[in-house]
Amino acid sequence: MTLIAAVLVGLIALLHVYILVLEMFMWTTPRAMKAFGTTPDLAAQTRVMAGNQGLYNGFLAAGLIWGLLTGSAAIQLFFLACVAVAGLYGAATANRRILFIQTVPAALAILAVLLAR
Repeated sequence: MTLIAAVLVGLIALLHVYILVLEMFMWTTPRAMKAFGTTPDLAAQTRVMAGNQGLYNGFLAAGLIWGLLTGSAAIQLFFLACVAVAGLYGAATANRRILFIQTVPAALAILAVLLAR
């Protein structure tokens, strides 16, 4: 179960690195606009805001990686909970799809980390 937990945490960290790249560096590209459902005008107007969001996603990824490198379940659980709560908020306010992209995987990883203890 420890390996499964580590893989799940690692995959969620990679997802947040990917989101960081989309939001900070690719926000006005067709790929990012399709992923986030924006138009060229909206993407141009929100580029700075998206960069800030990307930075926060990077912090989530960094925390998950830190938890993996130290083997600390507490650190992993804290950052997984942050991901899950952010996903709940995003699903409630922006797009329900976020629930399945962020919250469900984070909840599964939380379960795996708890069972691995």
